Amino acid sequence: MSSHTDSNSHYADTTPQPDTLQPEAPPQGTTSQRQPLEDPARQSLLNVRNEVGKAVVGQDATVTGMLIALLCGGHVLLEGVPGVAKTLLVRALSTALSLDTKRVQFTPDLMPGDVTGSLVYDSHTSEFTFREGPVFTNIMLADEINRTPPKTQASLLEAMEERQVSVDGVSRPLPSPFIVAATQNPVEYEGTYPLPEAQLDRFLLKLTMPLPGRAEEIEVIRRHAAGFDPRNLSAAGVRPVAGAVELSNAQAAVEQVAVAPEILAYIVDVVRATRSAPSFQLGVSPRGATALLKTSKAWAWLSGRSFVTPDDVKALSLPCLRHRVGLRPEAQMDGIVVDDVLGSILASVPVPR
Repeated sequence: MSSHTDSNSHYADTTPQPDTLQPEAPPQGTTSQRQPLEDPARQSLLNVRNEVGKAVVGQDATVTGMLIALLCGGHVLLEGVPGVAKTLLVRALSTALSLDTKRVQFTPDLMPGDVTGSLVYDSHTSEFTFREGPVFTNIMLADEINRTPPKTQASLLEAMEERQVSVDGVSRPLPSPFIVAATQNPVEYEGTYPLPEAQLDRFLLKLTMPLPGRAEEIEVIRRHAAGFDPRNLSAAGVRPVAGAVELSNAQAAVEQVAVAPEILAYIVDVVRATRSAPSFQLGVSPRGATALLKTSKAWAWLSGRSFVTPDDVKALSLPCLRHRVGLRPEAQMDGIVVDDVLGSILASVPVPR
């Protein structure tokens, strides 16, 4: 891939780090067609990042990924070892956005009705009434989703795809916004039920939450030594700085982000390359291509631009596509990693000028 950059082009041929999503400053020479620097909706979302940072250390890329999911109305699969603040991140994000959140611990004995809700007999009225399950919220934290049987996992499919729950033939709409933030442990697979491809494809992003670096871990310990209580976010200074209205305005602004025909073609070329990669037995579906388009627009908007560049597509390719592909058994035996294959694809697909 050439490193040549055309000074007359909007697109710089550089490869970003896909899992370090940090909103950049708007480009110099902002015109009336580009996103203004002082966009209130964008600023409110950036303020959310700062509020979450009061409680969560060293996970800025994951926070940005969660914001992108909310902007796109999509769901997130969070992968990380226990103790990297997955639950705390969701709670802090919902507090900063004034959104309701509920947590469900997925276990082998969890039933579908425990998630979606069920009909309960009322002895006073001698009738059955519907009791809402924890899915009736704005951000549902599905903790260790791969520890529950497929029947319960499947109970989320309608909620994730249709934003509704059907019980006894009656469809009940879920609140808006609604996203599922599901977590899974990447190192402990005993007694788990891997998510089927059909359900994995419903997640907009798969975000990995790494262990913090030394300096970040020192900061975590320093906060706890100073009395930080993860169960008391208000004492940590986390305050609501945006709400459903600001989020709706931001979503409308993201819809206005322009995508040039050559960028659309680039997204398709990247996706189609996954289907012919020798290491993959399963490539990305057209749903994955539309997901990459949506998230690239959201990332461009968060970065202060009103148009999508190839770098936006590259930045979101790994979190958007890594869970939509499947390695061949022989590739797994050779120790090949999905992210490395996707990185090779991004390096080989021609970048539009």
